[in-house]
Amino acid sequence: MKIGELASNAGVHIQTVRYYERRGLLADPRQSAAGYREYDTATIHRLRFIRRAQELGFTLGEISELLVLRLDPETSASTVRIRASEKIEEIEGRIHDLERIKNALSHLASNCHGDSGPTGDCPLLEALGPIE
Repeated sequence: MKIGELASNAGVHIQTVRYYERRGLLADPRQSAAGYREYDTATIHRLRFIRRAQELGFTLGEISELLVLRLDPETSASTVRIRASEKIEEIEGRIHDLERIKNALSHLASNCHGDSGPTGDCPLLEALGPIE
């Protein structure tokens, strides 16, 4: 199949396919006699794997490692579990940071007393500092 059909079947854009090829996440496709790139169904499965891993918060670098683990018959499930545990810890850290940010913004917003007035009275803008 050609790149447009591949992208459509995998639920990604053509530019995404090309980007993944440049990043080494997808193998270079074979070329037809007419010079068209031709992809097989295995590439659709690989693209879907990449997309699902991204949805779980994995970076493209991490996904590259997961692909290696997925294809290595020597890889044990415990190796993958360790990677998942590390990702969970990272996500929990990000959640903690986001809660801290939310609390700070909530505090600043609750200290805003009025719908009008000069922006110099805005606690949020004051907390961010001058821009001169």
